[in-house]
Amino acid sequence: MKSASFQRAAEAAMALCLAVMAAAVFVNVVLRYGFGSGIAASEELSRLLFVWMVCIGATAAYPAGQHMAFTGLVRLLRGRPLAFALLSRLVHALVVLAAGMVGWGAWQQVLVGLDSVSVVLGYPTALLPLPALLACGAIALMAAAQLVRGTLLDLGHGADEADAV
Repeated sequence: MKSASFQRAAEAAMALCLAVMAAAVFVNVVLRYGFGSGIAASEELSRLLFVWMVCIGATAAYPAGQHMAFTGLVRLLRGRPLAFALLSRLVHALVVLAAGMVGWGAWQQVLVGLDSVSVVLGYPTALLPLPALLACGAIALMAAAQLVRGTLLDLGHGADEADAV
């Protein structure tokens, strides 16, 4: 899947999660304050969708270069191509390592959640840590591909504008 189509699909999935969450919370608020009763499943559904939305967004933000970056530190090496290339490889390797560690922890939580169900909706609680596992796997694969290709760090995030001033 091309990056642009992946980006559109991720944005559509996040918009759908947000729309369902907003509708569920709105209906629940109206029912509670207007009629004295609410929908208990609304909170569980909103929590589940929020977790999925955040992890989809984190995955989509990585190839777009929208994650937090320490450009002030990295920019110092821009004039030294070899040092910048080595630092880029180190950063990609550290991203793979960090995503692997978080993914391993998420996998452990998925295993724990397979044996239990949510209180109200009754879905397997493994669905809560599953998006973190999938997001970490996808980010680790993207960072590993950048490491193998030798892709230099993208110094976006306003770094070029700061240099022009």
